[in-house]
Parts: sequence; structure tokens; C-alpha cells
Amino acid sequence: MKKYSFTVLMTLALSISVYAQMAIDEVIWVVGDEAILRSEVEEERIRAQYEGQQIKGDPYCVIPEQLAIQKLFLHQAELDSVEANEASVSHQVDMRMNYYISQIGSKEKMEEYFRKTSSEIREEMMTTVRNQMIIQQMQQKLTSNIKPTPAEIRRYFNNLPMDSIPMMPAQVEVQILSFEPPVPIEETERVKQRLREFTERVQNGSSDFSMLARLYSEDTESAKRGGELGFVGKGQLVPEFAEVAFNLNDPKRVSRIVQTEYGYHIIQLIEKKGDRINCRHILIRPRISATDKINAIEKLDSIRQMILADSLMFEQAVIRFSEDKNTVMNAGLMINPNTGSSKFEYQELAPEISKQIYGMNEGDISQPFVMMDQQKNREVCAIVKLKKKTDVHRANLTDDFQTIRSMLESKLSAEYIHNWILKKQQSTFIQISPEWQGCDFEYPNWIH
Repeated sequence: MKKYSFTVLMTLALSISVYAQMAIDEVIWVVGDEAILRSEVEEERIRAQYEGQQIKGDPYCVIPEQLAIQKLFLHQAELDSVEANEASVSHQVDMRMNYYISQIGSKEKMEEYFRKTSSEIREEMMTTVRNQMIIQQMQQKLTSNIKPTPAEIRRYFNNLPMDSIPMMPAQVEVQILSFEPPVPIEETERVKQRLREFTERVQNGSSDFSMLARLYSEDTESAKRGGELGFVGKGQLVPEFAEVAFNLNDPKRVSRIVQTEYGYHIIQLIEKKGDRINCRHILIRPRISATDKINAIEKLDSIRQMILADSLMFEQAVIRFSEDKNTVMNAGLMINPNTGSSKFEYQELAPEISKQIYGMNEGDISQPFVMMDQQKNREVCAIVKLKKKTDVHRANLTDDFQTIRSMLESKLSAEYIHNWILKKQQSTFIQISPEWQGCDFEYPNWIH
């Protein structure tokens, strides 16, 4: 979700709220049996203004047309029984609500700025997010059969003007072997004892759980909210945490200490709502000593030497020694979460990895190094192998077939959606108030 400053959020909320109180509303468009109100257009205009969105053209022409197109998709989705996953909708709304609260300061301040209760804000967000997901699914369904053949892809590429063929950035494919230095028993016990002290302070009433979370929890994002996670489903939590959290029933009690891949937690229930839960937690991570890191680096160096001496293949070493569950079953090959492919631009990799491989050749294996595991937010020791390296170049069918296929699929999908809207206009009842008709619409058949 895009981040906005506190001032922007406050101004946006107040502007929309003030307009809603002052405006005399009216129906300006009718699409099928759905009305578009002047207030909807004004709210979208204000929101776009403060979120920095560029509206190409007159907003009082562009926005109503966009809303009308949305209603065409929603109507078709209803006919085709396309529905949003309510758990996904709730998750997205929870994230947005938590973000607003974290930026504005509290739930009460958020209600004050929007001049609505949190339930009203949530309900509006639920409708917006649900519709967005339905429209996206409907578009995907309409274009699901667009699968160009290899011959069509080659023909498309060969007919592209040279200046339309994109330049491809330098990309690499990387294999990784990593593990965490072992944590001494004494350090584990120190962490557990700290959490026991927190539990006792909450249970005897001398401290508030949320206050302790703000002061001491190492989950920095939830710590800002007093450890609160927001409503989540069981599948959104790691299993060890979910098992304990979903078995809590008394908001006044604190859970036993829970160990997960992120560290050690204690949990306090806030509220249960159907198959979702809202709870607070305090996370403490064991500290790794310099000696433990040195020992882990020496172990990795021994593994590297065996690989270089051809007594052990890198892929075999990954299976035997790596603790990176995301890559261990893939011979250590890293997958780009943004694209789903194994290709990375340098800036998409963790800085420590990018630094290691920048001067390497294909097949080289790095020296052991320490890096931050962003998911777990703690240090691991690693070596990496540069599997493949592609320099900056103009796209070609040999190296960039998937990129070219995506370009053609996007083009064909956009054309299909454009023609679908034109046809849908002809079969849908549409009425526009006279003063809203004098527009240069993207789709010219609204008035017929």
C-alpha cells in the first residue's frame, strides 16, 4: 500500500467529510440499474488530488466514465457469479485500517478525522476492496483464454519497430546456502526469562501489555500499535503462533511463551470475530554473539572449500546444510517475489548479496558473509553462487522470451477489454444528465 504523510491523510479525510456535509447530492449517471452520484465523483476527485494521482483530462468527465466502466464489470461479475474471497477482502481492509491508525495515531483520531465510526470506515473499505477484487477477477476471466502461441510471439516481436523493443537491465540468477549461527542455551533462557517477567507484570496488574509491547517488542511495526496485529485468519500466521493464539479465550490472560522462526513471543487476546482473531504480542529475538558468527563463517568456509575442490556440489551442500526453506528444495535457486522468475536486477537483491555477486563471473562462489534475513529480521551466514549473468541489452527472443510473451499478452488483453466495453455499452441501459454529456469520452458510445 502506498504511504502518505499524516498531513495528507488528515487533509484528505477532512476534505471528503466537509464536502459530504455541504454537497447537495444528485444522480448524474445511470448504468443499468446502478446510479452514479455527484458526491461519488467529488470524493474520487479529492482522493486522487491528495494521493498525487494524475487524471488525464477533465476529472468531471474522466471519473464518471471510470465509475461507469466499473459498474459494467460488476454487473457482468454478478451474471457470471464471480465473487471476491471474503477472507482476502478482510485481510486487505485490516491492513489499510491498521495503516491509517498507525499514521494518524489512534483509532479515535482516525474516527475524528473521517468523522465516521471505525465500523463505518471499515464497511466502506470492505465495499471498495471487494469491488476492486471482483473487477480484477472478472477481467482475468474475460482474458483467461488469451494464450499466444510461440509462432504468434515471434511474429509479434519481428514486427516491432526497433524503438519499441525494450532495453533489458542487467540481471542475474543466484543460488544461496544460508543458516543461522546456533543460539547458546544461556541466551535462549535469558530471552524466556525476560518474557516471563513481562507476563508476571501484566498478570499482577503492574504493567499494561500494550505499553510493554511499545517499549520492548522487536516486531517494530506492531510495537507502534502496542503489539496489535489487527484481525487475521489462521492461515496468515505461522503455525506455532496460530495454534496458541487461536486457543486463547480470556483477554486478561497472557499466553505461554511461543517459539517461532522469528524468535520468542507472548500473546494476549483482544477479540475473536468468526474465523479471525485480533491479538497483541511481544517478540524478543535471541542475540547472536560475535564468537557464534565466527564459528558459522568458518563452517561455511569449509563447505565452500569442499565445493571448490569438487568433493561436494553446491546443490548437494544446499540440501545438507542450508536452512533457507524458500530455496532448499530448489537447489538454492532464489525466486524473485516480484516476478515469480529466477531473474533479479541487482537492486532487487538484498544489499549484502548484490555486493557479493557484482564482480563475480558465472559459476563463481562468494566468500562467506553475514546478511540480514528480511523475513525473519535477523542475521544469517551465507555463501552464494552466481548461476547466470546477463548484461544490459535490447530484448531478444532467446534471453527474454517470457518478457516478450507478457508484452503480447498485455496488448491482446487490453484490446479485448476495450472491445468488450464497447459491446457492453450497446446492451446496457445508460442515462447521463444533460450537463454531464459534453465530454470527450474514451469510449464514445455512452450516449445512444
